Amino acid sequence: MKHIVTGIVAHVDAGKTTLSESLLFKSGQLRKIGRVDNGDTFLDSDKLEKKRGITIFSHQASLKFGDTQLTLLDTPGHVDFAAQTEQVLDVLDYAILVISATDGIQGYTRTLWRLLKHRNIPVFIFVNKMDANGVNKSEVLKSLQETFHGCIDFDEDLSEESYEEIAMQDDDVLEDFLDSGEVSEDVIREMIKQRKIFPCYFGAALKQDGVDNFLQGIDKWTIESSYQQDFGAKVFKVSHDDKGERLTWLRVTGGVLINKSIIVDEQKANQLRIYNGSKFTTSQEIVSGGICTIPGLVDTFPGQGIGVEKDSGAPEIQPVLNYSLDVNGNDVHECLKSLRQLEDENQQLHVTWSSHLQEIHVQIMGKVQLEILQQEMLDRFNLDIRFGASSILYKETVTKAVEGVGHFEPLRHYAEVHLLLKPNDGKGLIFNSDCDLEVLSKNWQHQVLTNLNAKEQLGVLTGSPLTNMDITLVGGRFSNVHSVGGDFREATWRAVRQGLMELKRSGSCQLLEPWYRFRLEVNATQVGRAMNDIQKMSGSFDTPKSGNIAGNTVLTGIAPVSEMQDYAQEVQAYTHGQGEIEYMVDGYNPCHNTDEVVEKFDYDPVSDLDNTPGSVFCAHGAGYPVKWEDVPNMAHFPYVYTQAQLEKIN
Repeated sequence: MKHIVTGIVAHVDAGKTTLSESLLFKSGQLRKIGRVDNGDTFLDSDKLEKKRGITIFSHQASLKFGDTQLTLLDTPGHVDFAAQTEQVLDVLDYAILVISATDGIQGYTRTLWRLLKHRNIPVFIFVNKMDANGVNKSEVLKSLQETFHGCIDFDEDLSEESYEEIAMQDDDVLEDFLDSGEVSEDVIREMIKQRKIFPCYFGAALKQDGVDNFLQGIDKWTIESSYQQDFGAKVFKVSHDDKGERLTWLRVTGGVLINKSIIVDEQKANQLRIYNGSKFTTSQEIVSGGICTIPGLVDTFPGQGIGVEKDSGAPEIQPVLNYSLDVNGNDVHECLKSLRQLEDENQQLHVTWSSHLQEIHVQIMGKVQLEILQQEMLDRFNLDIRFGASSILYKETVTKAVEGVGHFEPLRHYAEVHLLLKPNDGKGLIFNSDCDLEVLSKNWQHQVLTNLNAKEQLGVLTGSPLTNMDITLVGGRFSNVHSVGGDFREATWRAVRQGLMELKRSGSCQLLEPWYRFRLEVNATQVGRAMNDIQKMSGSFDTPKSGNIAGNTVLTGIAPVSEMQDYAQEVQAYTHGQGEIEYMVDGYNPCHNTDEVVEKFDYDPVSDLDNTPGSVFCAHGAGYPVKWEDVPNMAHFPYVYTQAQLEKIN
């Protein structure tokens, strides 16, 4: 049998878990279908999930249908738990995107589509709740085709019109179709795999309508992936079982994983578990394509590559809110220890301890996640904690290129580093080297790049993390007698800060803040009020459109998280509970009130001794500090870029 790993993704309440139950029931895996509202579904086994009626953690199940052995990975649908969903995408052959026929394509659905496109994951679409009053299949399909190009109705036998639609998605296929009047099934499978077409199925998962047809489609139109011979694996989840044992979930992407073999950092796979819901069986080996869970490994993390597999890049979904913890009379060290365990499962929490404020801080996506976190602390660790007011997680970048210099030369030490700092187009922080080996040997270049990664690099406006920059090693100097690795660490960090201070002086540092993309539906009589609110929040909106309910109007657009995060309560108030707003993080854009925020932070980059922009030179047998603005005139290695060359880069 071919083995396919698929993840089910959707906006919350689209019926994703209900479809999973129906697939398991129809394939004979379940004798009785569970219901989310009854809290007895096979996959949402956690107490919090039963209580909330939503999926919070990713879960695994297996089924067989036709010639296909299918591993299902059910993922959270609420945007606050998008990080859990994003982790799972790394190991999928195909995704099943569930869309509610009554709600249509919602904001988070678009976010999921973007994530799937970025990873080049082929998609099967199941439109759920087709049994609802007023649902028109033609209108739903038209909406899908307008939003996600390449959507084709596979719900019934493909007609000549369907083949023509398929052929039109690829010039070569179209040419063959015009000659022969046919498109082969193998060609269709390849087009699905290459994301040129997206099969769409329609039904009602709660009543099992359309589920058989959908399973037959998965069996017929999927292709098993090919794998490399050398061993490789990708970690996609870390969790802890009821006994507190640490579990690492991974997919084998090459070779064979043998029980008791050493796989990472001299750690042995002492047991290979294959989970199906909350239960598991053990195996002596996992072949390529298989998914298993290994208990007892330490320091593994989602996105980690093992063997020949490389680590994944930074997650696209990032938290935007920062909360301080109120220990509420509990021992602060116990609270920190417990939060560290939750952070082990979800690294996006970014748990930090401020020794200055004597406070614990966490980073989250939204208030639902905060409520779940609070309940987890109580249920799992018996710690009844609270959270303080939220604050926005700002970031910083640059708008022009600069060559920064760091020099570190106390007595019997020596290193100088030149770094080119320049903006990139929303790609995060990227570290490179463009330095001749005759200038700095491979070892010293490695020291520079390693130390750039060794800590979070901060901006000089508010001390917030840097992003969307290329930092490239372009030159430097060392001493055969006195240079050691630590010298290059100090010189590297100082070079980053010195360059930033140069840019700050010219007004070329930029503060970024998170923005929401929103969808606001209100009665037509309230549109003026809504538009005025959005403008006051420094947001913008597209041309208003008719809503799902007669007499309603929909506004879509973007606005700063800092302004809109509490707006839902206001909408409920002025619409008397009839209005509806949904929003999700759209990314980081320039801050709408930079001067005000910078003044509030009152950050002095020169006084930040852990991130100093100044350098240390040596004279008369002793080291002495040099201010950042004086470093260019004293640098030992000549500047690589002239001002004219930097302007050309800009």
